[in-house]
Amino acid sequence: MQETPKGLRLHIGLFGRRNVGKSSLINALVGQSIAIVSEVPGTTTDPVEKSMEMAPVGPVVFIDTAGIDDTGALGALRMEKTARCLERTDVAVIVAGPEGLGDFEQGLIDLLRDKATPFCIAFNKCDLSDSNGAAAPDAADRDRLDRDQVPHIAVSAIRGTRIDALKTMIAGLVPQGADQGGMQEPHLLGDLLRPGDLVILVVPIDLGAPKGRLILPQVMAIRDCLDSDATCLIVKERELRDAFAGLARKPRLVVCDSQVVLKAAADTPPDIPLTTFSILMARLKGDLIRLAEGAAAIHRLRPGDRVLIAESCTHHPLADDIGRVKIPRWLRQFAGGRLEVDNIAGGDFPADLSPYDLVVQCGGCMANRKQILCRLNQATDQGIPMTNYGVAISVVQGVLPRALECFPAARAAYDRALAAERP
Repeated sequence: MQETPKGLRLHIGLFGRRNVGKSSLINALVGQSIAIVSEVPGTTTDPVEKSMEMAPVGPVVFIDTAGIDDTGALGALRMEKTARCLERTDVAVIVAGPEGLGDFEQGLIDLLRDKATPFCIAFNKCDLSDSNGAAAPDAADRDRLDRDQVPHIAVSAIRGTRIDALKTMIAGLVPQGADQGGMQEPHLLGDLLRPGDLVILVVPIDLGAPKGRLILPQVMAIRDCLDSDATCLIVKERELRDAFAGLARKPRLVVCDSQVVLKAAADTPPDIPLTTFSILMARLKGDLIRLAEGAAAIHRLRPGDRVLIAESCTHHPLADDIGRVKIPRWLRQFAGGRLEVDNIAGGDFPADLSPYDLVVQCGGCMANRKQILCRLNQATDQGIPMTNYGVAISVVQGVLPRALECFPAARAAYDRALAAERP
């Protein structure tokens, strides 16, 4: 419970052909035997992850993947898992053997460039190259990599040769002042506050609330308030009106759970800004402007349309589950009839979104920003509108303009998209 959540860690993925020593290299990088090492090609089947603190980067997740040249039916499934890892990889290490670069490595280079993912190349097994440890790349590869300004290094995972230098190279690939998605680091709500401000957090306790704990976005909001030298008052939705009556000063902001946004909006004075935890997560983990634009498509849903609801974590569905019961019910009521709703969880996400009229992504507290942005970019490229839980709920409850008051650019984007939806 004291560790940085995985969704807030930099994800570092190792990719390459079978038997180039990816598993040995990740063991060397983390200083532990977390991945099975064997001379048998294809030993790694599913991705292996290890969270650690890596100086000077901070909290990271290393990901070991199956070989990109795997064969057969099972091999195809393994490569599909590897491709999924690319979607959440913030910094990539292409691992090559002493034989140098080939078509597989070039394919990875092209793919990583297409995804704007920083990467370097580690030529492993340099101890097999010659007695001086001078490994690949050969002169041709070296000239090409230098010309293209691709960072590269020769290492030996078995002997530990240049492992620290590889860590330094990886750290150098993380843009200064940038978050895990390679963009300027966003805030949850700290940039909305000044020292001494008061924030009211409306936290319902329902079947979805973990016993003895708060959900991660609520905990993150409390921490952000403390980091901003602000004060937070935590109440349940039934206590919000009384809380206002007992305050000696005006709150800077009210943040509520999306499921009680209608009541919170009714109980919050109109001169006090209001938003939801999930809308804050949409900004932290994705692109709130595009997600607000996508939410306008809810107004054109008609009976028979098909909606994809995507969760980034896995859990046992509850009796009134937010993604499987509540949001589908609200969308059907809003559309005036039955909708075809598909639910996916974890790392699953369809490559082809064309069957869907709308994608609704969860807040993404268990995903990193790169993964949410990758899904959003995929939807944008395919012309499919995408929004997130909190934005969608505020639309169907009729309070999205109120919930976006703190974010005028997102509010304007929603208004423009809504105007385009209407005749």
